[in-house]
Amino acid sequence: EPGENFSLNLIVLVFFFLVVSYIEEENSEFWRSQARKTLQAALDRKLNTNVARNILFFLGDGMGLTTLTAARILKGQLENQPGEETVMTMDTFPNVGLAKTYSVDFQVADSAATATAYLCGVKTNLNIVGVNAAGRNGVCRTQKGNEVTSILKWAKDAGKSVGIVTTTRVQHATPAGSYAHSASRTWYCDADMPESAKRDGCTDISFQLINNTDIDVIIGGGRKYMTPTGTKDPEYPTDFFSNGERKDGRDLIKEWQNLKTGKVAHYVWNKRSFPLSSPALFEPGDLRYEEERDPSMDPSIVETTEKAIRILQKNPKGFFLLVEGGRIDQAHHAGRASMALHEAVAFDRAIAKGLELTEEHETLTVVMADHSQPLTFNGFPFRGNSILGKSPLWAGDMLPYTTLMYGNGPGHKIVNGTRPDIRNVDTKSKDYIQQAAVPVDTTTHSGEDVAVLARGPMAHLFQGVNEQNYIAHAMGYAACVGADLRHCEGQTAPPLVHTTLKYNKNGAGAVSASAALLGSLLSGLLAITILM
Repeated sequence: EPGENFSLNLIVLVFFFLVVSYIEEENSEFWRSQARKTLQAALDRKLNTNVARNILFFLGDGMGLTTLTAARILKGQLENQPGEETVMTMDTFPNVGLAKTYSVDFQVADSAATATAYLCGVKTNLNIVGVNAAGRNGVCRTQKGNEVTSILKWAKDAGKSVGIVTTTRVQHATPAGSYAHSASRTWYCDADMPESAKRDGCTDISFQLINNTDIDVIIGGGRKYMTPTGTKDPEYPTDFFSNGERKDGRDLIKEWQNLKTGKVAHYVWNKRSFPLSSPALFEPGDLRYEEERDPSMDPSIVETTEKAIRILQKNPKGFFLLVEGGRIDQAHHAGRASMALHEAVAFDRAIAKGLELTEEHETLTVVMADHSQPLTFNGFPFRGNSILGKSPLWAGDMLPYTTLMYGNGPGHKIVNGTRPDIRNVDTKSKDYIQQAAVPVDTTTHSGEDVAVLARGPMAHLFQGVNEQNYIAHAMGYAACVGADLRHCEGQTAPPLVHTTLKYNKNGAGAVSASAALLGSLLSGLLAITILM
């Protein structure tokens, strides 16, 4: 049969490639030559000290180092390569550092606390977004006076165009960090808020989306949080769970359209009208996974990234764009490594599209994760073994296990003291749930440092091991937005810092300015005493 012959020929070609590659790699000169080229590229590299006109910020939610490595291999294997030697687009970034992801109150952080750090430049507590660590989870009154603004707001105030693109709902923690201030990341709409929070004057994240900052491009999901309870969804009119959820009767989509009167702006909910419009909410909640989306209705993250850049780059003052691969994290939470890796590969393709549409001399591009996931890469698999496959070595219980597993998650299934036998299970399936060591309904995050990759103006600032909140300050400095404008003023000396001693009326502050000053004085006195 023609199909069988094609498959056989493909297998032969792949086998031939593997044999040739392995023979070549047995030659020492292969590795020496490769290293010399890499070394020379590093020696030839010149610092780009331009002021960044544009900032492209790519955030892979839950995209820890293990996910990066595994996604690289999958990308190569999807192209019929062994995979390990594959180069991702983000691998080509010349400047690499690490960010410490802990929050003020937890060793392992969530996406809200981390978003506040890398977007607003201030670390905070778990589940809080756009509010400093004096805020308390779910307590509205602690939010007041402790709000912090993001680099998206700084860029908008500087006259740049700004946008958010996400594969989740646009009210989710990562995008919310760019525009919202909320004592709870889960206050997507007013129906999600306790009455006490409403009485204390807090507003939901959807309301803040259209009222806090004039965002030029908004692309993602989450339309059910924008319309009144019972409003039928245009795409799923018979699905009760897709209906509008707002209890206040407000239609925020119409309100947004009224705010845009006199401007070229259209709201769309499917791909068919997407080429003609900019703000778009393609799903009631999060977007579909890349492997499950309907290409005729829902655009890919590559397409949404391209659309956003083409709109934003019309501004001669430049732009700031946040692009989130948000469903990497959600697939990990479900224990579905295959789905998570395919999301990461799609995310890398979006990065490639971003580089294609912009110029390196004027665009700072930063790629990073907010936190990691408890994914492990183990088992001594052979070169070229499917990253979604099984280890050739069996465990002590004489059962096979997969190369990728989770420290905890829904994949923990022990029956009569025995793990499931996966000898006849297709572990490469998008629906396969990896085995996990500890039983939880959804994986927790993990707390190790995450990679930060950068290229473009002042990309060399993103090196070393830094606190995660440093990222916002480095981006702001590179583009001359926010409080530190020394770069465009030709200065490098430290700016003067004025400390204001202020009583925190909420009584929720972690360490007051006066306490910090007193601590510094006591430390100085102690040091003098010791020296004496």
